[in-house]
Amino acid sequence: MSTPPATEFSASRGAIDVPRRSNPYVAFATRAGFGLLLVAFLLWRYDARPILQILARERVTFFLATIAIYVAGQTLSSFRWHLLAAKVGVHAPFRDFFAYYFVGVFTNLFVPGTLGGDAARSVYLGRRTHRMGEAVASVVADRGVGLLSLFWVAAAMAMLIPSALAPSVIRATLVVGAVALVIFLAAPLIAMAVPLMPRAARRGIGMLLPYMHHPLSLLAPVALSVVLHLSLGFAQWLIAVGLGLTLPLSIFLLCVPIANLFAGFPITLNGLGVREGAFVVLFGMAGMNRTDAIALGLLWFAASLLGGLTGAIAFAVTKFPDKPKQA
Repeated sequence: MSTPPATEFSASRGAIDVPRRSNPYVAFATRAGFGLLLVAFLLWRYDARPILQILARERVTFFLATIAIYVAGQTLSSFRWHLLAAKVGVHAPFRDFFAYYFVGVFTNLFVPGTLGGDAARSVYLGRRTHRMGEAVASVVADRGVGLLSLFWVAAAMAMLIPSALAPSVIRATLVVGAVALVIFLAAPLIAMAVPLMPRAARRGIGMLLPYMHHPLSLLAPVALSVVLHLSLGFAQWLIAVGLGLTLPLSIFLLCVPIANLFAGFPITLNGLGVREGAFVVLFGMAGMNRTDAIALGLLWFAASLLGGLTGAIAFAVTKFPDKPKQA
């Protein structure tokens, strides 16, 4: 595949660095504390004793299988990023993308949402290839493709099992999925309008022009994202099976993407508390006991935390690339 022509963001190559935080320890403690408060409220509201008893029922083999699926999903995501980076002329061995992605996974354990990990892998890849602007674009595109695919998986499942959740939730899911599809297909038209946009919008959207001009070239990354979201739903269904719950897999393929959307908001540590609350609402509509839903969310948090800690190996052994020398 030929390297796409330079775009507006190429001029910023090498100019982006990780922003300094005034007091990262306070920020980390605040997010972790807020997440723990949400969990404490749920445990108090629905009685901690039965929830703890449910947690003790989880079978170790199912829990370990869930961690393995989570790690495999992150590996799949690193390959998706590798494909997207190549579309803007950023080339490096897959092992570098793999290492940098897991550095980002590890970083996300201590930073809200996914922003910290995205910034880390942007800088690692940008310094490694000396193409900082394009590296940032690949990470933004990677996040965007993942989000669009999440909407589409949820919408597809909402069409297949419309009676699983409240009609208002099903309608909202279908609308969001349809809007995401329209935006995806209309990307070339939006790209044509970029020169007419205000400067700030041009600079922000301009980095994505190579992707927007040819959205159908993103079908392979989109397919990988769909597989990823399905695997995450399957992994959480495995946790439920380990607990002895009997809801069908299809319910998890519908509820998990919606819950992940809420858990991705950067207000708590790795979605702690937010995901459990979303599980109570969504799985409760599908007939799951609230205490079971909270236990399921806590077990998934533990599994993703342990899976994310594997990124500590990449963080420890991966050399931070040198800053490009000024010409």
